[in-house]
Amino acid sequence: MQAQTHTTVDRHGYSLRFSPFEANYLLLATSQLYGLAGGGSLFLLAQNNQTDATAETKKNLTELCRLEWSDGLFDVAWCPYGADIAATASGDGSLQIWSGLDAEAATAQQTPKAPLICLQEHKNEIYSLDWGEKWNYHTLLSASWDCTLKLWDCNRQHSITTFVGHNDLIYCAKFSPLIANLFASVSTDGQLNLWNSLDLAGKPLMSIEAAHDSEVLACDWNHFDRNLLVTGGSDGLIRGWDLRKMRTHVFELYSGDFAVRRLACSPHSASVLASANYDFTTRIWNLEQGEAAKEINEQHTEFVCGLDWNPHRAHQLADCGWDAITNIYTPKCLTDVI
Repeated sequence: MQAQTHTTVDRHGYSLRFSPFEANYLLLATSQLYGLAGGGSLFLLAQNNQTDATAETKKNLTELCRLEWSDGLFDVAWCPYGADIAATASGDGSLQIWSGLDAEAATAQQTPKAPLICLQEHKNEIYSLDWGEKWNYHTLLSASWDCTLKLWDCNRQHSITTFVGHNDLIYCAKFSPLIANLFASVSTDGQLNLWNSLDLAGKPLMSIEAAHDSEVLACDWNHFDRNLLVTGGSDGLIRGWDLRKMRTHVFELYSGDFAVRRLACSPHSASVLASANYDFTTRIWNLEQGEAAKEINEQHTEFVCGLDWNPHRAHQLADCGWDAITNIYTPKCLTDVI
């Protein structure tokens, strides 16, 4: 497994996303002091895939630009219709929309240092951010530790809807990629909630009150099966849910003795799933090949918090953690299926 890496000194990784437009670019959201205090930084990184590059150069990611915010950054999402635009979620309860996130602007040092827009309504940290695609491409979804979710129109200064249905900190919320206007959220209250983004009353369509017997920190949707989503909890378990029979989970995977912080269903295979864990590992599953992880990567020395698949390159994965290290690699167990 040959990895490209980057170290962000004094900035601890929380989230990263590959560009939906450029195969070599990804954004990294980080915080000072593990997100407990201090500011945050957004990095635009690029892979080095030039044929004439040295072996040492190919091992390192290139930092194209760095943007600063006054509080920690906990999540990031690319705009689905603007190749140089992205949003970040912050510890001060605000969302920032940035521009000029491309190589041309960064090389010319023309990337604006301040965000285009700052959206502020949440009363506590925003830990999750999703920019709608297809049916919801103009909307942002934020999930906060103030126990609410908010839907935003990027052209307005105020949220469209506030969704209330959790009793504790909300860690993750994701739009379904295959069903219009449907999104899921998970919380430290143990609940998995499903919502209709068009419901201005802001109440859940369905609530699974004990999705885990613990805090639920992560969720994601399958990119091929519209009925399947997965959740991850502080119990170290990953559970699969079928929208057609939500009374109980349809499968369960063990991901270590510590919390599952983030989940990522592969955009290249219906059966491949990755998890980022608080036991310092990233694990890869193939659901068609049993309940045991096919691969356990131990490249980090702190909590692994960020995880994303490259939509342009089959089975290429990126992760980041509190050790300030970002890795991009193809898991060994998937190299023979590329």
